Amino acid sequence: MAEMHKEKILLESGTNEIEIMEFTIGGNLYGINVAKVREIMISAPVKPMPHAHPAVEGIFKPRDTVLTVVDLPKYLNGVESEKGPKDIFIITNFNKMFIAFRVHSVVRISRISWTDIQKPDKTVSGGADGVATGIAQCGEDLVSILDFERIVAEIAPETSIQIEEIDSLGPRSRNDRPIWVAEDSVLLSKMIESSLKKAGYVNLQMYSNGRELWEALSALPAVEDLSSRVALIITDIEMPQMDGHRLTKLVKDSARFQKIPLIIFSSLISDEMRIKGRELGADEQLTKPEIGHLVDVMDHLLVKADQAAQAAK
Repeated sequence: MAEMHKEKILLESGTNEIEIMEFTIGGNLYGINVAKVREIMISAPVKPMPHAHPAVEGIFKPRDTVLTVVDLPKYLNGVESEKGPKDIFIITNFNKMFIAFRVHSVVRISRISWTDIQKPDKTVSGGADGVATGIAQCGEDLVSILDFERIVAEIAPETSIQIEEIDSLGPRSRNDRPIWVAEDSVLLSKMIESSLKKAGYVNLQMYSNGRELWEALSALPAVEDLSSRVALIITDIEMPQMDGHRLTKLVKDSARFQKIPLIIFSSLISDEMRIKGRELGADEQLTKPEIGHLVDVMDHLLVKADQAAQAAK
């Protein structure tokens, strides 16, 4: 058993770097952000669960915690594969959940720049809703970075963003303030967009990574009231080309943009990540899939920004 000690692997804030754990399934190389990994261990006997998703192998109990095991080879290939004694369980922690994923082997950890990760072609990724969120150049190898949030959302939809949460907020008015969102997962981007529009935020600009948003922000013409162009930014952390921490650093280090309220909305929010985001100047940091909480925080930050603008006049 190998535990991932976070104090050793956390990268310096805002450097636009990522550490990828490379693993194999059927001889193919895949990757996962080390920040999502709690530990790796040799596979153990699994107790099947009736009426579970076909890719859910069952449960097992390392130490005192019961974990769900996802058969990743079966999920990716759609067919049952032989389970070897040397298979590995990658224990993940994101969206406030611990889940074990069966893989065939773990190869190494590579530190690369997000600029070395490209959005996969739709013919390779399986279309707009493909499970590969990026293709990384790790040394001489091309590694498919899997969208683990999408995998879990498909297996257990109740653990992902619930648009119905907006109903619990009560009647809401239309809000035309321009909101910019950076989110690379096609599935989650659609969910966020639908949820925010249902909450009344109809003026949305959606970007597939931090670099696209930053370039659009930098290209804005000089105007007296910048909030009429972008009133608030919401960003994921994990994204090809430029991650959310780098985007946050660029925005908050800019005299022109630093007053724009910025929310980090990510499955990776932990105590350590929260420290990083705070150091970079994020106004708020929220854990997916709490979409109702996100709307509450957006409301608060926009009112606060308006009050600050009035006081400055």
